[in-house]
Amino acid sequence: MKIHIHTMYFLPEFGSAPILMNELACDLARRGREVEVVTTLPRPPQNAGYEGRLFAREVREGFKILRFPTNFTVHHIGRLIAWTVYTLATWLNLARVKRGDVVFLRLPPLQLGITGWLARRLRGARVILNVQDIHPDLSIESGLLKNPFLIAAAQAFEKWIYGRVEEILVISEGFRRNLLAKGVPDRKIKILPNWVDTDFLSPRPKDNPVARRFGLADKTVFMYSGTISISSCATLERILDAAALVRDDPAIRVVLVGDGLKKPDLEAKAKALSVGNVVFIPFQPYADLPDLLGAADALMVPLDKEKSLLSVPSKLYNFMAAGRPILGLATPDSEVHGLIGDTGCGLCVPPDDPAAIAAAFRRLAGDAGARNDMAGRGRTYAEASVSRRAVLAAYDRWLFPGREAGREGEGA
Repeated sequence: MKIHIHTMYFLPEFGSAPILMNELACDLARRGREVEVVTTLPRPPQNAGYEGRLFAREVREGFKILRFPTNFTVHHIGRLIAWTVYTLATWLNLARVKRGDVVFLRLPPLQLGITGWLARRLRGARVILNVQDIHPDLSIESGLLKNPFLIAAAQAFEKWIYGRVEEILVISEGFRRNLLAKGVPDRKIKILPNWVDTDFLSPRPKDNPVARRFGLADKTVFMYSGTISISSCATLERILDAAALVRDDPAIRVVLVGDGLKKPDLEAKAKALSVGNVVFIPFQPYADLPDLLGAADALMVPLDKEKSLLSVPSKLYNFMAAGRPILGLATPDSEVHGLIGDTGCGLCVPPDDPAAIAAAFRRLAGDAGARNDMAGRGRTYAEASVSRRAVLAAYDRWLFPGREAGREGEGA
C-alpha cells in the first residue's frame, strides 16, 4: 500500500504548505510507509536548478517526489490556470495508483477533487480530501469571484467534489460546520489540526543574528511573517494605517516578512503613508525562522473581516511555538479569536479598526510582563496540543488503521 500525497506547493518553495507536506511525507516514510509526493516544479525565486525542466523525479528522506510543470504568475487568473494545469498533470500520474492505495489531496486547488474521483472510480483507491482553505467561499468573499453565474457554477462544482469522496479531512471545527451547512454528511468529515515542529520552532533570544541583521534587536517589533495574499491583504493595509498612528513612538517597528500577490500594493501604500516605522523583509531561509520570529516582541495573525471564518492559518501555531505573544486581527466569531482567548496567548482586536490595532501596539509595547505570560501560555498549548509528534502520530493511525508501522515496506 502506497500513499500518494498531492500538493501544489512543496519544498524548496517557502510557506506553510511546503513545510507541512514535507514533514508529513518524512514522518510517514520514517514509520515505514511507502510515500510518493506529486507536486510541481518550484517557481521563482526558489527554482534554482530546475530551470527549463519539464519533469523531475527525486528521492529524499525515504520517499519519492514527482514534479510536474505549471505556469507561474502573481495574477489571480494566472493562479487559477496554474491550479488547473497542475490538476491535469496529476491525471497523468493515476497509472501509478493501485487498488487499495491512499490518495491524499491537499486542497486548494478544489479541482484536485476530480483527481480523487478518478482515482477512486478507475483505480479503486482510498481518497482523502485535505481541506486547508474553504473554496470557492474565499474567492467570493475576497471579491475575486463576482459574476453570479460563475459563483453558482463554482458552488455546484464544490458540492459535486464533496459528493464524490467518502473522506474529507478538515483542520478545525469551524471548517466542519461550514461543510455540514453545505450538506456534507458528518460521517465523511474528520478533524485533525495542522501541526508545528516544537523542537525546531522554540523560543529564541530577542537579540539574535537575524534580529541584528535587520536592526530589530533594540526595537519593539510587531511582526507578520507569511504569504501576503488575498486572505489578509485588507487587514495588512489596516496594520499600515495603525503604524501611522504610532509613528510618534521611536521604539515601535511594524515588520512585514514575506512575498506574494499583494506585496507591491502594500509597499505602495506604505510609501504613500510615509511610515518610516514599517519594515518589509523578503522570505528568509527556513533555517532562520526561529531567530526571525524570536526577533519579534509580538507576532500578528491577520485575517480579513469577510474571511475570518474561512481560514485558520498554520502560522498561528508556529507563532505560539516560537514563544511570543499573539496579536490576532480577526472577528469575535472566528476560531482564531476563540483560540487566542481560550489559551490566553495574546490579544485579539477587530481587523478593520486601525485605532484598535494601534492601541494594542501601545498596550503590548508597554507591558513586558504581560507579553511574557502570554508567550508562555502559547508555548504550553503548542507543545501539548499541536506538536508535530502528537498530530502526525494521529495521522498515521488514521491513514493506516490496524497496520503497524514498518509492515507496509521499508521506504519508497
